Amino acid sequence: MLIKTAAGQQYINVNSTTAFQCFTDVLHAHITKALGDGRRSLVFVCIGTDRSTGDSLGPLIGHKISGLKAKGLHIYGNLEHPVHAKNLDEIMKRITNDCDNPFVIAIDACLGSMEHVGWIGIGEGPIKPGSGVNKELAPVGDMFVTGIVNFGGFMDFLVLQNTRLHIVMKIADLIATGIRFVMWKLEKDGETLPSSEIS
Repeated sequence: MLIKTAAGQQYINVNSTTAFQCFTDVLHAHITKALGDGRRSLVFVCIGTDRSTGDSLGPLIGHKISGLKAKGLHIYGNLEHPVHAKNLDEIMKRITNDCDNPFVIAIDACLGSMEHVGWIGIGEGPIKPGSGVNKELAPVGDMFVTGIVNFGGFMDFLVLQNTRLHIVMKIADLIATGIRFVMWKLEKDGETLPSSEIS
């Protein structure tokens, strides 16, 4: 199930039978448009930390897609080397220096309303990492993929710490499998070239 919002963000329920198709259709459309507009590299920035269950979504996805190889593809953030508040600025500088005209996809966990826990948000534009736990970080990404891992509003830091791993893994599995499928489809359609190093 997919819900379009006024701002262009779309929500996908991971428990829906059409979740995978909805997610891959939207992601593929955004990436295809970016490549058509002249972007020359594709960068996934998987934000979060493995020290908090609720905030481990990004590193888990980075870990699951770390084996992907394609020309112009760069992946930052995984369980071994997470991208978080303390190194995010440095990572973004590296992307600017190392990646040719990049299209940056920011992936992060977020808190939302109780009825949207277990949903994925996807859309155009940047996200503000850390805003759920009162951290002031620069906006990241040309598009975003967020997983709503728990409900927020009070003691958000503790909520993230006490989030069920099952929910995080279910969202991570769908997003990672979806990214792998989209990259396969792009290569199959000749929109990316194989064999390059991953950051």
